Amino acid sequence: MANKNAQNISEYHLNLHQPTKAQFTIHDLNPYLKEHGEHASKAHFHSFYQIIWFKNGKGKHFVDFKEYEVSDNSIFFIGKDQVHYFDENRDYTGVLLHFNESFLVHKDSEVEFFLKCNLFNNPYQLPSCCIDSGIDVILGDYLKLIRFELDNPMDFGRDELLRVYLKAFLIQIQRRKNELEKNLDQASFVVNDKRVQLVKFINLVDENYKKGLTISEYAEQMYISSRTLSDLTNQLLGKSPSIIIQERIVLEAQRLLLHSEMNVNQIAYRLGFDDPSYFVKYFKKHTMVSPSEFRKSIF
Repeated sequence: MANKNAQNISEYHLNLHQPTKAQFTIHDLNPYLKEHGEHASKAHFHSFYQIIWFKNGKGKHFVDFKEYEVSDNSIFFIGKDQVHYFDENRDYTGVLLHFNESFLVHKDSEVEFFLKCNLFNNPYQLPSCCIDSGIDVILGDYLKLIRFELDNPMDFGRDELLRVYLKAFLIQIQRRKNELEKNLDQASFVVNDKRVQLVKFINLVDENYKKGLTISEYAEQMYISSRTLSDLTNQLLGKSPSIIIQERIVLEAQRLLLHSEMNVNQIAYRLGFDDPSYFVKYFKKHTMVSPSEFRKSIF
């Protein structure tokens, strides 16, 4: 991995806090990379969500501190605040979809919440999947409808239709992921109350992991008991709630060690540790290397 990423990470926004401006945009990947490739190939993150559909091309895409293969018809889901970057290839063809959280999750819809939290920035799901020649036609039809609405900004109900098309686009991909899991003899994926509760817990951890909340405090926010929360995570992930919280803290520490110039003490304070020496012990306990060793091993 190149040393070029050991720098302050750039952050990008999509008309943040400007609700009267575009909250959902679509771009053709090839011209986008030719115009913005220099920035896109450096570690960065967004305050919005991004779908990258590589229709043609082979290479690598980097999400957090891992690299993933890019092949024809692979789709990546980049959550807000998730560090990623493109490789140097400018010949990809495909589509980019950008949208703010407030655009997709509307009126507390549980399905929209589930899609947003399950497909994007979920450490227990791969950040990408491949689609076949059947579903790509369906997804292409939704993109035509999306482009039509985006080209007619004054039409009645435009944002509502765009939201429906985006949600339908994501549902089709979720169905495809379900089929892939079944074909690989993985546990059957069922969107039920327990699965939605798990996603809510993971989302709460993502929002609060720096605050040092107890398991009972997380459970209280979910209106369930600590025992129910523990049973939930152990049943669906084989992990305790404490381990899930620890993994999120370590993931953020690894992001900052890899993609920022902050020293270890600064990272410790950023993650809510009062004592940097305790942070070093904590990190080493969960990764088997010290923060400094981890940073050196990457470069």
